[in-house]
Amino acid sequence: MSFDSLRISSEQEGSTLAAVLRSQMPEHSWAQVRRLIETRHVRINGELCLDPARRLREGQTIEILDRPAPKPRQPESIKIVHLDTHIVVVEKPSGISTVRHPLERDWPATRKAFSPTLDEIIPKLIAQRETSGPVAHTRRESQTRRHRKGPPPRLRVVHRIDKETSGLVVFARTVLAEQGLGKQFRAHSVLRRYLAVIPGTIPPQKIVTRLVRDRGDSRRGSTRLPGLGKEAITNVELVEKLSGYSLVSCRLETGRTHQIRIHLAELGHPICGEKVYNRKPGSPAIEDQSGAPRLALHAAELGFIHPVTGQSLHWSMPLPSDLKTFLDRFRRNS
Repeated sequence: MSFDSLRISSEQEGSTLAAVLRSQMPEHSWAQVRRLIETRHVRINGELCLDPARRLREGQTIEILDRPAPKPRQPESIKIVHLDTHIVVVEKPSGISTVRHPLERDWPATRKAFSPTLDEIIPKLIAQRETSGPVAHTRRESQTRRHRKGPPPRLRVVHRIDKETSGLVVFARTVLAEQGLGKQFRAHSVLRRYLAVIPGTIPPQKIVTRLVRDRGDSRRGSTRLPGLGKEAITNVELVEKLSGYSLVSCRLETGRTHQIRIHLAELGHPICGEKVYNRKPGSPAIEDQSGAPRLALHAAELGFIHPVTGQSLHWSMPLPSDLKTFLDRFRRNS
């Protein structure tokens, strides 16, 4: 390949992915460039892209992979841990987006099938479970679900976690649940605790900053300018000290986009496997020597009040096998 990664300039903004790659790899034909994209070799800002016609924006990073990216997770890898008529809680594996990017929502179904999102897969799993064992509380609701035709009702998104991040996610199934959960998320009363592996170690602390969409290099980050940004609060505790690395717990008080990733990176300890927030504006990337299989971030705990019944609910999810194996290597060295 002529390059491993490329940052899109202002002159390249609006160009298609295929056109930019062709300009950087003139030895490749248009057909070869399109095949490179369609065979899962190209990522935009760390996310796989299969669309040669995708329009690019300034600041985006194009990455060429030596090997094809893994195929999308199969439905059987997604575990439903709670299901009732109003909410569903699932364990999301790494490698699947919670919801589809706005630019991809109008894609035809055949194209979406190449990289299905969590909110597209879960309704089908719910329909299968309710057909074999109804979850509804009344006979009428059970009969309605058994005889419903057409696609399953859509889920209502109340929060999300990054594609590479694994962990617990809740969706609302009714308007009432959506409103009730929305109030709890806005009031910051939902318990959300993440586990992250970072280089070095940091003392327990409460991180309070104001985040903006562009810190000056097209990436999100904190600002000290008055009146700008939204408050972001992360409580960090040391869970385990390893050989040159640490396992830390991050409890969110707010839930801004990429909040934990930004806060840890700004402390000088970007999460292992981080490819976006691994540098300061105008500085080279901090080299990641951890060998992380992916972004080492996991949504381990989720708790809230049921938006309809008022019951206090709580779930925890252990580290998945890829991160457990990753940690065990450090433990042996320790």
